[in-house]
Amino acid sequence: MKVILLADVKGQGKAGEIKEVSEGYARNYLFPRKLAVEATPGQLQQLKAQQEAKARREAQELAHAKALAEKLSQIKVSIPAHAGEGGRLFGAVTSKHISEALARMGIQVDKRKIHLEEPIKALGGYHVQVRLHPEVTADLTVFVEADPSA
Repeated sequence: MKVILLADVKGQGKAGEIKEVSEGYARNYLFPRKLAVEATPGQLQQLKAQQEAKARREAQELAHAKALAEKLSQIKVSIPAHAGEGGRLFGAVTSKHISEALARMGIQVDKRKIHLEEPIKALGGYHVQVRLHPEVTADLTVFVEADPSA
């Protein structure tokens, strides 16, 4: 019997796959637990439509990430920080600070997508990687400047 898996089933496959299983396994295990449905022509057509919608959505997310990466690579972010002798900061500049500075510029980037090898602890310019999508990484230029009000 052919079934369409609705969820990942150990030993059978991942959600969305079409599998050939024994009728007893399907009727007694997969169907009651809502792990699969019978592969009727209507269900196959619905699965195809869902896969096409998912592909369109992923392509749109990739295009959006590429556009944002292009925008990020062209801007420079300035972050004021309280510094002492020799340009050492009191504290550190973290991905949260960079995310907030980008938000003030009108660009929303989650702090978890900003990758710092270690927190920035000195004044100066830095190149920071921003992972916007599994396939798209942007380089952002960050300048840490002495806070004039401190």
